[in-house]
Parts: sequence; structure tokens; C-alpha cells
Amino acid sequence: MRLTFIIDPIDHLDPTHDSSVAMMEAAQELGHEVWITYANQLSVIDGKAWATLQPVQLIPVTPGANRWVAVAHWYTLGESSLQPLESMDAVFMRVDPPVDTLYLYTTYILDYIDRRKTLVLNAPSGLRAANEKMYALQFTEAVPTTIVTQDKQVIRKFLEDQGAAVLKPLGGKAGEGILFLEPGDRNFNSLVEISTHQGRLPIMVQTYLPDAKQGDKRVILLDGEPIGAVNRVPTGEEFRGNMAVGGRADQIDITDRDREICTQLAPTLRRDGLIFVGIDIIGGYLTEVNVTSPTGIREIDRLSHVRLGHQVIEWVAQSRQKT
Repeated sequence: MRLTFIIDPIDHLDPTHDSSVAMMEAAQELGHEVWITYANQLSVIDGKAWATLQPVQLIPVTPGANRWVAVAHWYTLGESSLQPLESMDAVFMRVDPPVDTLYLYTTYILDYIDRRKTLVLNAPSGLRAANEKMYALQFTEAVPTTIVTQDKQVIRKFLEDQGAAVLKPLGGKAGEGILFLEPGDRNFNSLVEISTHQGRLPIMVQTYLPDAKQGDKRVILLDGEPIGAVNRVPTGEEFRGNMAVGGRADQIDITDRDREICTQLAPTLRRDGLIFVGIDIIGGYLTEVNVTSPTGIREIDRLSHVRLGHQVIEWVAQSRQKT
């Protein structure tokens, strides 16, 4: 197969952590061609999506004491060329949030790939439909008590009713901008004003789940099926478990409750073309559905002794054989 990954600048990626690199390595090891491009290198020409592509060769990571180890010069890029994206077997949209104007326009360009020829994951229409905070709210039996608002008085009443709450910007990533609030916090007005941009933007306000102290579980789904999980545990004085803010990655199993949540999500994810997804679960509650560039493969592989990147690429190969 010929596979293209639309990524953030490759020299900014961490090969010991980034799931995009894990999947590219897996594709290379399975004998497929791996190409990369960036969101600002896409075009529509004669009604078709094109991109300036570069072939990439990777030196795979190796196991270390507590994490993967990569060599300093872990990738080599070949010559750039302008190619139609439908000449690829699959295109992976792996640009990190925020879902800004460039991100949105990129999904519009990806709409011009002939789906009969090329698999796009995740589907551009699904990426547009699935705000990673809001998307979870439709699964009412899985989510904790949550509101979305920019109204300070509504937030204050929710906080008083719940006893403690977490404020989340709707467009954030990696734990950025998430705040913990308790009733009587003297900074309440300022924190809400900052979070809502002076009442101009709605935010998610979610009841605080005390089980967050034991970890925020990331479960990876492939075509609606859970294939691996990692527990991200807060460290030090930090209440967030995100690895980007220093959370510790621990091995953890997929529970019956996790599978129940995945079963609730699966039909909707498949309907929306959301093939590779990471969901966050705290204390048996679904808190987020991550669809843009979910991470966790490296940590799950290391802790659970699996090869999730290979599972993803093999699934893509099987799906292409059916078309």
C-alpha cells in the first residue's frame, strides 16, 4: 500500500511518544510506502485533492528502561513531488488541535478525495462534526453531569449544586486551559471570564470526579472496538492526568464498563467515519472523545507489550481489500 500521513512538522514530533510516528513505523515494517505532507501543502486541482508529498524512511524506536528510545536523526525525507491524494491507498489526517481555520479548510480539501479509491481516516465530515468535548454529550448514559455555557450565573449555580467542577475550553487539547473550581473560590469571576473570553465563548463545565486522582484512562478504539488502554495518573500538585502536563502513564486493563461505553459509541463512530479514536474515561464515566490525532499508542505498546500501530495498518490493508 501507499500511505500518506498529514502531520504537524515532522521535526516537532516526538518519536518516543507520538502515535503518528508509531503508525508510520508500523507501515514501514509491514512493507508499505510511507509519505508525509502538511496541511499547508494541500490543493484542489481539477476537482481533485492534491498534495506536495515526501517519502519518509524511519529508524524505529527501541525499548528503554522507562520509555522508548530514539536515535537523534530518526527520519530521512526523500524528494518532494505534487501528487493526487487518490493515488494513495489511505490518507491519515493527524494534525493536532486546535481545529482552527486551516484545520477546517484542510478537511474541505480532503472531501475531494475519491473514497472509492482512497480511505481517509478519520473522515473529514466526521472531524468537522465531532468537537472532542461536545461529541461525548450525546451519549447520555455514559457521561458525568455536564453543562455547556458562557453564562457566569449558570456556571455558579452548577458549581454550588455539584460541590466542585472542572472547566474545559471546547477547543483545547492535552489538558490546556482545564481548571478546577470549588464553591467559594475567590478567583471564580476571573477564571470564568478568562475561560469564556468575557462571556463570548461557551465552555464545558463538568462535575469533578474524585476518581480522577486514580487516573484518566485513555482507551483506543479501532472501528468502534477497544484495542488498548493506558492510565494517565496526575503527579505532584497537578490535578490533570494528561501526559503533556506531566501525568504518569500506567498499565491498565479494559474493563466491562469500558466495553459497555465503547458499545454505546461504536454505531455513531462508524456512521461518522471516525475509525481511529481515543476516548477518556474517569471513574467509569466518558469525559471526552478524541478524534483529531489521538495519542497513546507508544505508552500502551510499552506497558502492555502489544503493537497497536501494526493492528491499525493491518486493519487498513484488510479494508482496502474489500473495496
